[in-house]
Amino acid sequence: LVTALAYHCSFVGFDCFYSRRCLLSSAYTDPAVWEQRPRDAQDLGQLASLMDRTYARKFPVSSLVIARFVDNLSSKEEVDQAQYYLYKFRHSPNCWYLRDWTIHSWIRHCLKYGARDKALYTLKNKVWKDVRLCFHFIHYRAEVWNINVFLKKVSSAQQGCIYLLKNTWQEERNVGASLMLAGLKQENSVGFSARLLGLALIGKVELSRGIHAVFHEMPLIWTSGYLGRALAVMDAVCDFRDIKLSEEVLDHVEKILQDLSVNADGQNVTDTPLEEEDELETQKLPEYINRFKELKERLVSQDRIDSRSLESLVSALTQQTLAACENADIAEYQQTVSVWEAELQQLIQRERETKEKNQKSV
Repeated sequence: LVTALAYHCSFVGFDCFYSRRCLLSSAYTDPAVWEQRPRDAQDLGQLASLMDRTYARKFPVSSLVIARFVDNLSSKEEVDQAQYYLYKFRHSPNCWYLRDWTIHSWIRHCLKYGARDKALYTLKNKVWKDVRLCFHFIHYRAEVWNINVFLKKVSSAQQGCIYLLKNTWQEERNVGASLMLAGLKQENSVGFSARLLGLALIGKVELSRGIHAVFHEMPLIWTSGYLGRALAVMDAVCDFRDIKLSEEVLDHVEKILQDLSVNADGQNVTDTPLEEEDELETQKLPEYINRFKELKERLVSQDRIDSRSLESLVSALTQQTLAACENADIAEYQQTVSVWEAELQQLIQRERETKEKNQKSV
């Protein structure tokens, strides 16, 4: 599966990677699916008063009440007011019952009424806020927002790498990991090219700063030899008939090896001496350089090098499968909204039964 994204990358010197979303159809921003839900019109003043009285009596506010409040927002001033009650709810005993559709509605209202800073704050703190976003909404938010973001574990975003990064070793490692993991999802020229570049970038960090810098706070294995794995990708492509590597990617990998060689013969650039395992890996650099040259010659002789850039490869593959990917996302989103609506109706029914029971007891 491919992403509805286009790469706008500059590999020369790895100055930066630029990208912007430009291929998604209007289906991702079409509010029809969301707005066709049955409306539960409520008076915000009454809901606010109800929540204030409930908190004053040391009782928890129900998730249905806060959901109704958010659903009925109609101005930026009301969005500002809702932020207060969302904060109160997240610090109440019922905090774990914040509904997914409430956050979905909240962010939609933030974007609609010009409160993007509040939506961004919610998304940046989604872990401690226990926010779970559906795949379609991730696309929707990025499309409306038009900001840089990395999408992962999304059916139509397995190749997605969206970022604007400076040339630091941490960012080279992060970009390398993103490219490698995205490339592992693709058994084609795009996937192998991304995998090769990703492993090479990680290998550059490994040889200059040690293997610990590679896997520290990153979901990467701690076994040395990332440059060797990059070369193994090239070797594997030689055995495939229909797969080629991007010439641009090969040029960048070659430059990485040259930079490591020039940089004090591949020695680390930190004040901390490399460990013995890292020193052994550094000593393999001449072998890696020679191996790269041999593999590149094999690729040339077998016509396994594509003159197109990685951006062009991704764009071409995206155009071929974009419609199918979008249809899958939209169908999943419609199913998610249906599930949310069913849960909402269950809450409303439970509320009705509770009120009837209380009236009978009185």
